[in-house]
This record gives sequence, structure tokens and C-alpha cells, in this order.
Amino acid sequence: MTRVEYADRCEELFAVGGFAGVRKAAESGLEELGADPVLYRWLGLAHAAEDDDDHDDAAEDAYESGLAQWPDDLGLLVCYFELCLRSDAWTYPGRAARADRLKERIAVLAPPGSPEAERVEAALGWAGRGYWQDVREKTAAARADRAALTSHHADVADALEQGGPAPAPPEDLRAAAVVAAVESLSGPWRAPLRLLVRHRAAVYVITLTLVFATNTVLVLSGTVSYSAWGWIWFLPLLLIESKLKQARRPARQRVIAAVEARHASAADQDPAAVAASDRLDR
Repeated sequence: MTRVEYADRCEELFAVGGFAGVRKAAESGLEELGADPVLYRWLGLAHAAEDDDDHDDAAEDAYESGLAQWPDDLGLLVCYFELCLRSDAWTYPGRAARADRLKERIAVLAPPGSPEAERVEAALGWAGRGYWQDVREKTAAARADRAALTSHHADVADALEQGGPAPAPPEDLRAAAVVAAVESLSGPWRAPLRLLVRHRAAVYVITLTLVFATNTVLVLSGTVSYSAWGWIWFLPLLLIESKLKQARRPARQRVIAAVEARHASAADQDPAAVAASDRLDR
């Protein structure tokens, strides 16, 4: 395989969250083809994406290994800068301090308006945001996640109405999430949950009515002076949302497996690989 083919594999796996697969592909490429700045960059990114201290250390090793041979590679410099910028200055003072040096080096190599310069500015904007900016961004992220869950809920409801998910490519993450959700709701004991999913809007209206009625009855009857017990009617809806969210993980794993299977099949059909295998057989 060529460096471009290894890089393409890394990019495809990274896009679907297959970070372990990215590391495996990058390491295989480095072992087979030798040092390469792009593969070092993918190796570092796949470690950094895990958001773990040990993986951050491994990401730093990958970036430094690449920069030792290609000190002016902008891809490596920017990725390393982003890693250093988000490092805790108390826990990793040396790594955090390197951000300024990397920023200066990138400014020399990357002209204003270049993609690398824009990434640096975006990273600095993220790192320098204030409390209220942080709150607004987290709120926007929560809204986006909520909108995605609502859309996923609608897709699952449509699939249940049709008697099952429509056929879709195995690497379609959205379709895989629907399949996984329908499977998690299958079985005779989960029929009430399927009913709740299929009639989401009506269920929310009924639930809110039950919440108000329950709280009102408990207060007017003198049982309690203030009641929040009515909100217990929301438990089935929370269970549904939990199942839909949990379905995303196996769906992602299936898509990653499908991408890796395609890569393995392509490697088996690679003429160079077949010729090498034939030579070994002889």
C-alpha cells in the first residue's frame, strides 16, 4: 500500500470514530513504509481524540517523532499546538508552555488566511473564551445534541411504523443507529416502549397532563403542601431516550467494523499483496 492509501484509511476511520483503527493503520504504514509526517499526524490525532492522559502522552511522542525529521511540517505543528494548548498548565507545565513556541513557528511558516493560520486562531479563541462564552457554547452543544436525538427518535418511529428499518449501506452511521435502536426495542416485553416511540408527540402531551393533574390532586387533597411527584410520569420517556442514546455505541462499532472489513478486503485484492503472497508460497 502507498502512503496515500494509508492516509485515506486513517481519514475514513477517524471520521466514524474508529480511533483505535486509525492508530493501527498509521502504525502499520509507518512500519511498512517508514517515517512519514502525515501518518505521524494521524497517529497523534487518534491518540489525542481519546482525551486521556496516557493517550495525550502518546500523541505528543508521535508529533515529536515526526517533527524531529520534518520540523517545518505545518500539519504536525498545528496538531501539536492544539494538543499543547488544551493541556493543563498545572499538570503538564512543559507541554502547555510549548504552545507559545509552536504558535510563533506556525506564524512564520503559515501566511495569514491560510488554513493552518485559521486553525491556530480558532484554537486560541476556544482556549481564551470566558465563562459566559463557555456557557453559551455548552448550551449550543446541548441543543444540537437534543436536535440530533429528536431526529433519531423520528427515524426510529418511522422504522417501527414500516415494520423495520429500510435497507441501507453498512457504513451509514445514521441508518446503523436506527437498526440498533429498533433491535434494543424488540421483544414482546418492550411493546409499550415501542408504542411510546411511535406516538412521541401525543405521549408528551398526555405525560404533561398527567404531571399537572397528579401534582394538583396531591396538593388539593392536602396530602402535601407542594408536589413534584407528578414528574414521575416522565420516567418511561427518560428510559426511551436512554435506550436511543445507548444504541449509538453499537451502531458506531458496526460502522467501524464495516469500514475495517472493506479495508481488509481491499488489501486482500491488492495486486502487490497477492504477488508478495505468491512469492512467499513459492
